[in-house]
Amino acid sequence: MKTENNLPLLGKKVVFTTLGCKLNFAETSTIGKMLIQMGCERAGKTDKADICFINTCSVTEVANRKGRQAISKLRKKHPEAIIVVSGCYAQLKPDEVLQLDGVDLVLGMNHKFDLPQLLTQIKAKLEQPKKIIAEDIRKVMDFHGSCSADDRTRHFLKVQDGCDYFCTYCTIPLARGRSRNGKIEDILKQAKMAIDEGAREIVLSGVNIGDFGKTTGENFFQLVKALDAVEENVRYRISSIEPNLLTDEMIDFLATSQRFTPHFHIPLQSGSDAMLDIMHRRYHTDLFAQKVKRIKQSMPHAFIGVDVIVGARGETEEYFEQCRAFLETLDVAQLHVFTYSEREGTRMLQIPYVVPDKEKKKRSEILHQLSEQKLQAFYHSQIGTNATVLWESKAIHGKMYGFTENYLRVMTDYDAKKVNRFEPILITDQNIAPNPSAEA
Repeated sequence: MKTENNLPLLGKKVVFTTLGCKLNFAETSTIGKMLIQMGCERAGKTDKADICFINTCSVTEVANRKGRQAISKLRKKHPEAIIVVSGCYAQLKPDEVLQLDGVDLVLGMNHKFDLPQLLTQIKAKLEQPKKIIAEDIRKVMDFHGSCSADDRTRHFLKVQDGCDYFCTYCTIPLARGRSRNGKIEDILKQAKMAIDEGAREIVLSGVNIGDFGKTTGENFFQLVKALDAVEENVRYRISSIEPNLLTDEMIDFLATSQRFTPHFHIPLQSGSDAMLDIMHRRYHTDLFAQKVKRIKQSMPHAFIGVDVIVGARGETEEYFEQCRAFLETLDVAQLHVFTYSEREGTRMLQIPYVVPDKEKKKRSEILHQLSEQKLQAFYHSQIGTNATVLWESKAIHGKMYGFTENYLRVMTDYDAKKVNRFEPILITDQNIAPNPSAEA
């Protein structure tokens, strides 16, 4: 039986804000469970919080700005609360974050998963008004598994962290460290726990999940096969995987899997081989096109989303046109378009040619239009097909929404009995709902 003595934060109200990727949502869920174990309670909409936890992103300067705005908003709404900031922005620029008005405690990627240290820091903040950067903010990081649940139908299961690629435009390896992962047996345990808690869809999340196995001598395909063998009423999605790590053998296996969905998120970043070289990517367009072709041959209804960056240093008009033309040829469903922004500490800053902001905006608009064309074409191609939807709990104007296995967002009249349940449906032009925006 728990007593006040072993609940050191008993009755403290806490709110959570998560920005960025699916991995951040999984990690916020873990920190939330820790704080609840200490006696915290989630603050209601009208409550004044004692602790505000914000998990930040730093993939672009826009992401940093959103982090600062979120911190400011929390401080205004909860003027007496302790503001705890974690995530990539906090990891990359802890001193800058700590200087922001309202920030009390900055946690590193390791620190936030250490319950005793976390408690020590929060108790210190409750006792004295002193700003703190956790001592281990720049220490070598270990792997800490996590899985988000909260109010989401989908669970985000962290299977890998960090990245060894060091692409010239990217700061993520600086923020999250080298590639590392948990053991397959431990990840299977977490997946089964999530299923026991009611999970019907689990998204495998990480920074570079195809690189899984660096620290355990295993590989991602082995993980996929192990999860597929779990005989439960659940399905899996792969959040994002590098094209050079998506093997033909894996594609063929996924095509016959009963539990992995025909949904792929593959970062391309540029459709120009010259730009891929500047970016230090590990493939060229011919390999990317081959992967897309193989997927569509074995899974004609597969949804394929593609990341692409516009306006990076070195992207001449010729290179952009090569990118646009290549993207036009790809049989994909959606483009996730990111406008390049300068990132301190990256080798991209050594490239002399800078794309003017006005030109960046123009190129972004062109690719967003192309994405919309592809998305509508994909939707149209699915009308008249049979699919299985997993309905979500949120009601909007009397409607409920869910995703099919191939990531079509569909809707129907709200029925609480359908929440978190699979249902076979016929896709029509009446039940297709817009997918979340690909705007970056």
